[in-house]
Amino acid sequence: MNPHLQWDDARIFLSVARSGTLSGAAIALEMGVATVSRRLDRLEAALGVPLFSRHQNGYWLTDDGEALLERAEALEHAGLSFGEAARQQGRVAGCVRLATAENLANPLIIPSLAKLFTAHPDLRVEIVSGVQTVNLHRRDADLAVRMVKPEAGNVTIKRLGTLGFGLYGARGYVDARRAGADAAAFDEDAFIGWTESHSHLPAAKWIARMLRGRPCRVEADTLSAQMAAAMAGLGLAILPHFLAKHAGLVCLLPELGADQPIWLVIHSDLAHSRRVRAVADHLVTLFEDLRPELDRSA
Repeated sequence: MNPHLQWDDARIFLSVARSGTLSGAAIALEMGVATVSRRLDRLEAALGVPLFSRHQNGYWLTDDGEALLERAEALEHAGLSFGEAARQQGRVAGCVRLATAENLANPLIIPSLAKLFTAHPDLRVEIVSGVQTVNLHRRDADLAVRMVKPEAGNVTIKRLGTLGFGLYGARGYVDARRAGADAAAFDEDAFIGWTESHSHLPAAKWIARMLRGRPCRVEADTLSAQMAAAMAGLGLAILPHFLAKHAGLVCLLPELGADQPIWLVIHSDLAHSRRVRAVADHLVTLFEDLRPELDRSA
């Protein structure tokens, strides 16, 4: 290999061959005529053969120039392909599996995805929000938004914010509560709570302390079912502020000590994946913008 050969000078050769003049090549390459001339001379010196014969009315390819033209065009094509491949390397594309609770997915995350897809049109997102257990270590999902912080595992964790909870009831139920009853005691109220399998949740523990052995009127294993029961006037439920407010429910107690942190969890092997990082960054921004709505009742 000739150490003096500058491969980029092949562009000069091709442009002069196509335009037939130094000035035409200079315009096409957005260079000065002197620069084009100097680099063409450098290329011919490095190759050791004349590529053009100079005439008053332009530059004509020599036999050696004709013989090298196809090779130079192949080099140009390879350079363009290399540049396109490099651009594709920076493109965010492919499918990302996101596991999250349905009460976060439907009202918050899914409506926000249009903005994400506008920025990354080749990105796809699969939402996993069923009741089945999702394990990032088994690659059931690439990342998750969850309320329980993982205590171990090969994961990267970031706190997105806080999901605030309050005690809510339907307007009709609240208005019908017995006049003169101790509004803070709730001894005569019906409650909507979690099934036994979810007794570890802060909301379930609060209700258990309040009822002191008295059973809930309705138990359900999803927030959406508890929301439906509360909206039907079946009793009082501990619900996220943002869901209850949008449903028109009345807040009786805004602070219960049942708030839950929201965690973004990413499998560490995927933390630097462009497509996973794009979704993760989108979620961080989304929950930052929603923070006032999520953690307060007002």
